[in-house]
Amino acid sequence: MSFVQPVRCLSAKASPLPRHTLRRTLHSSTPLHARPSPKHKSIKASDLGLVKKDEGSKHVSAKNLRSYTESEKAALAKQYTPAQLAAIEAGEAAVDPQDLAEQAAMREDPMRLNYLDDFSTIHPVVDKPVRAPEENYDPNLRFKTQDELAEDLTNWVKDEMPDDPDRLDFMKFLDNTRVTVGNPEAELNPRSYLAPEIPKLDILKRGTSEGEEIDPATKRLMRQTGFSYKEIRRFRVKHLVSHRVVNQTRLGKIQSIYHLSVAGNGKGLVGIGEGKSAEPEEAKTQAKNAAIRNMQPVPLYEGRTIFGDVKGKVSATEVELMTRPPGFGVRCQSLIFEICRCAGIQDLAARVTRSRNHMNTVKATIQALLSQRLPEEIARARGRKLVDLRKVYYGGNV
Repeated sequence: MSFVQPVRCLSAKASPLPRHTLRRTLHSSTPLHARPSPKHKSIKASDLGLVKKDEGSKHVSAKNLRSYTESEKAALAKQYTPAQLAAIEAGEAAVDPQDLAEQAAMREDPMRLNYLDDFSTIHPVVDKPVRAPEENYDPNLRFKTQDELAEDLTNWVKDEMPDDPDRLDFMKFLDNTRVTVGNPEAELNPRSYLAPEIPKLDILKRGTSEGEEIDPATKRLMRQTGFSYKEIRRFRVKHLVSHRVVNQTRLGKIQSIYHLSVAGNGKGLVGIGEGKSAEPEEAKTQAKNAAIRNMQPVPLYEGRTIFGDVKGKVSATEVELMTRPPGFGVRCQSLIFEICRCAGIQDLAARVTRSRNHMNTVKATIQALLSQRLPEEIARARGRKLVDLRKVYYGGNV
């Protein structure tokens, strides 16, 4: 037996053979070696000068990040324990002004948030109401008797009444005199468990001229929706379906007029309403008011189209709405076209399959528009973070 063969086996084990990764033959993506290189390199917003890091520095300075004064520490000591105060001071000291200047600046790019909330003010409807402390409650609080009130008046006349009293002095006495016996804070700042009063909106007078009268139905609609009279008149309303219906009763056939209308503001707010009455104008008014009352926000991508393709089904009518690029227009049947105009959709394609009943088509279209899934919701459901590449590479200028 030759000694060359064992040596060859040992050398083969020492030097592993190169492994060739087998690629799937039916893979839909292009192989890495066959992918073309990009014509332009990746451009960052910082390289183009679109990111201004100095904008936040003028809002965040050393003056705004000064340490707590003794009076402020004394006020904080009433609300927090010494350990909590030490944690607050440590957290304040850990904040880097440079990071705060770069990250806490107000965004001005197109991808910024569309809302800005002032947390220094308390909203009476949304925020938690500020209530008096529990110590202000006095279970033994009672009103003063007539003798006690007369004694207060006698003491004021003897000790505090000026030589030449006038009406203003007497009004000051009434304002400063207590009418209860017990804890003073229970009368001056009582503890209340009632819900805060909702601020009243003076909408019935906004948007109307002096000699113009508003019908009761419109007033009721203004109270229910919060829209002013001028805003209600600006809404785009279109009557889509109208026909005569008959109700068979023991007294005979009762005829009525049925109307189906759509209303919207052209900026993502749309709704449909139905009305039925013996008079055509009354049925139109009912349908219009119901459509305005039922308006709901519809998410719009770039303010012109929908997020992806959606479907809606009502009875035997199926509607499929498809997103389209800019400049495509609204290519669909007339009913869906009017709904898109009221909602502010500019680029859309639609297909109606199976039954083409007008009432069901309108309802299925609204159902499809309201069933859109936003990218943020999909990312949150998958546990991912959504990043807009236009903001990363072009500073939102796309």
